[in-house]
Parts: sequence; C-alpha cells; structure tokens
Amino acid sequence: MRTGSRPEPWKRGPVLAVLALLPGLLMLLHAQIPDIGGLGSLVETFLPWFGLPVPVLAALALRRRSASAVVALLLPVTTWLTLFGGVLGDKSHPGGDLTVVSHNVGADNSDPAGTARDLAASGADVLALEEITPQAGTTYEKELATAYPYHTARGTVGLWSKLPLSDTRTVDVAMQGMAGPLAEHMSAEEKAPTPRALRATVATDQGPLAVYVAHLGSVRVMPRGGFSTDQRDRGAQALGRALAAERSERVVLLGDLNGTLDDRAFADVTSQLHSAQDTAGSGFGFSWPATFPVARIDQVLVRGVKAESSWVLPATGSDHLPVAAGISW
Repeated sequence: MRTGSRPEPWKRGPVLAVLALLPGLLMLLHAQIPDIGGLGSLVETFLPWFGLPVPVLAALALRRRSASAVVALLLPVTTWLTLFGGVLGDKSHPGGDLTVVSHNVGADNSDPAGTARDLAASGADVLALEEITPQAGTTYEKELATAYPYHTARGTVGLWSKLPLSDTRTVDVAMQGMAGPLAEHMSAEEKAPTPRALRATVATDQGPLAVYVAHLGSVRVMPRGGFSTDQRDRGAQALGRALAAERSERVVLLGDLNGTLDDRAFADVTSQLHSAQDTAGSGFGFSWPATFPVARIDQVLVRGVKAESSWVLPATGSDHLPVAAGISW
C-alpha cells in the first residue's frame, strides 16, 4: 500500500464498527443485564428504541465506506427484526364478543367529566379506570352511570360495565408500611392504605369472565439508588400470585402496570396471560406519555379468550392514552 493512501474498506471505521455492535448486544443480551439500580428494567422498558441508532450508524458507515461497520450493523438489525418485526404488521380481525377499555385517568386530570364522556363514546362494554381521586370519583360515577349501570370501585381503581358484576373483591398489590429512601419519593396515593387492584366477575352471554383491574406502583428515579422498581415489582409478584389462584378459565387483566411487558418484572404475569396488543394489535401501541408516547405501560392481557383486535384511543385529559381490545370466545 502506498504511503498516505486510505485504509482498505475492512480497516476503516473500527470505532464505528464497535458502536454498531452495541445496540445489538444490548437487545440480544438484555435478560443477562443485572438489575442493579434497576438497570435491567430500564433497558427492557425502552428496548424497541435501541434500534433507533441503526439508521444513523448506517449512514455514517456508508459515508466512511467502512465495510466492517456495515457488517457489524447486521447484528442490531437482525436482533431488532427478530424481537419486534412481528409487531409492525396488523394482526387484528373484525368482530369480537366484548370490547374492553383500560385508562389511567390521571390524578391531575383537569377535565374528568370530559374524559368520562370520551370513554363512554368509545362503545366499550367493560371499562376499567385507574388513578381515580376521591374528588374525581363522584364525577366519573355520575357521567358513566347511564352508559354503565353496573359499577364497582376499590380505592383508586374502578370497573364500569354494561353487563352485571358479581364476586367483587380487593386484590392486594400495594406496598404498605414502606420506609427508607423509597418512601421519601412515594406519592400520597402510594403511601396511603388504599387498594390499587380489584377483581370482579362479568356475566356475559358466553359465561362468566373474571376481570382484574390493577394499578401497580410507580417507578422512581432517585438520587440514591438509581432507577427504583421495588414497589412495582412486588406488586407484579402479588398480582401473579392472584392470577395463579384464579379458578375462572376466562380472565382479562386491565390496568396501568407501570412497565412494558418486555420487563423481566412481569414474568409471573406474562407466563399466565398474553398481551392483546402482541397478538391482535398493529404497531407497538405506546400509551405513555400521552403527548409523545414512548412506552406501552397500560395493558390488556387475556387468558381463555381470544383477542381479535387491540388499539389505542385518542388522548383525554390524562397523561396516559386509553387502550382497548376486542375479545371473543
């Protein structure tokens, strides 16, 4: 090679090649990332977004004419398509025996009446609300009474139905009596002895359907301890135990789980139920935050029934988007 000539394509851009491998390794080995300071959960929460650097890296590799970087990009591209390629298509089917909607209505919602009217207009047969404040609870009851004659509530969660409800009970997923650094960053709702999940039986023409409504604890970024998921994770474990003890063959879980289903914390739940969005949705169905959704933390999961469709409803006065699904027997 002549002095001063450019390196061969395979020798160009070694740093770029390493950078190209990193997102692929993170996606491929995410389950092996230790959850120290919540690092594992943090990576898994935003796992689909690790494909975002690929187009930028590809453009740089082509500009640099680096063959090694182009080949290295095969790892993140292949891994992303393997994990999320199936999400891109539309898997929905027409029809369905029942439409369910779940919505974290937001404690700071300045227009609960408008939110209630929007949700009633969705045509849902069963409507689950989370983060209901005592002040707004009366408004939701009043605005939804006509469309939903059957209603039950436990603490900050409630269930409205066009079909009769029975066997309603509280499901304990709250972390009571917590102290220490985590407690300092908990909201008043989380510190109070207030139920955050319930279970009820909906009487349908096809038979009884067990419906769970849950709002798991918030994830915290703390000055000491990093990304804290302890409260949410214990709630997920408690919810998993409740689902394992459920005798009904047909189960629907609606709620704000404060995490995506890629997160290892929900293994006890996802081993028993499957996501309506994954099996019958189109796209990722991101639901939070409402202004620019980056994660689906509001879920519809089912067991013993079939999800025919899954979609995200327009924004209300909440910082979450409502999620909906059509299910059939």
